[in-house]
Amino acid sequence: MRKSRRQMIGQLALGAGLVLAGTALIGAQPASAQDKITVGIIPITDCAPIFLGKQKGFFAKQNLDVNIESAQGGAELVNPVVSGQREFGFSNVSSLLIAQTRGLDLVAVSPGASSTGEQGRDFGAIVAPGDSPIKNAKDLEGKTVAVNNLKNIGDTSVNASVRAAGGNPANVKYVELAFPAMPAALADKRIDAAWIVEPFLTITKAQGAKVVAWNLVDTSPHLMIAVYFTTRKYAKEHPDVVKRFQAAMKESLAYADSHTDEVRAIVPTFTRVSKEMITKLTLPRWPAEMNVKSTQTLADLALKDGLLDKKPDLDAFFKLP
Repeated sequence: MRKSRRQMIGQLALGAGLVLAGTALIGAQPASAQDKITVGIIPITDCAPIFLGKQKGFFAKQNLDVNIESAQGGAELVNPVVSGQREFGFSNVSSLLIAQTRGLDLVAVSPGASSTGEQGRDFGAIVAPGDSPIKNAKDLEGKTVAVNNLKNIGDTSVNASVRAAGGNPANVKYVELAFPAMPAALADKRIDAAWIVEPFLTITKAQGAKVVAWNLVDTSPHLMIAVYFTTRKYAKEHPDVVKRFQAAMKESLAYADSHTDEVRAIVPTFTRVSKEMITKLTLPRWPAEMNVKSTQTLADLALKDGLLDKKPDLDAFFKLP
């Protein structure tokens, strides 16, 4: 029996409707879940860009759900990344170069923080009591100088200032002291001088201490102090995640470097720096590109000073698999 014209039109319309409905359902499928990553940082001003980047949605834009965990530094930052507990970490360059020469296959994926490169206006300096006879870095010979970690970037950079002033760094005695303990140690004259960073630099100056030298600036122009890193194994197995993390960090660093008012607003939310204190501090710089040249300088000085037993492989350190 032939179908009536009305029945055929009805069936065609129904079929077309089902096709359109199916297409709509396909188009309405939920977006893929964000990749979860954990980044270990130190709760200091240097790490402001990653917090700003999360707040501004730069990581979400790269389909990354970033969890930021605080650590005190050193092994607390490196070991969780090596063991796979965290995907990324933040650490100073010297610590990572030392770790590499000891067999850890780490790779830098993003700049962290850098010196301002300005004599007289940086976020770290060598300070001494205001009435101390120490006038310049050469006068540190025979004196006791505090650094936060022995045989690390503190020794290297202070030595650079001593050499620049015509002194012999072999005659400087270093002691290890946490940054927060340095202002009191200087005030009580338990140490002769200290390499200190913000906010403690501002605190010691308010207590009457004087700046002896700007050691980070003396070491290398715009010295890259720290980087974000991962293991070569993770970078090889998750190249797309690493690439997206780099993109998010690049946007975060550029934003922080050009929006210092927002940096000052967010720092008190993840550090112990008060809203009143943050307005007085000198901030680091956050270039979005790696400074390989300054890292080479750090490596050469660390080798010269005996911090490293062998030459680090900078090509491997900066090159993703």
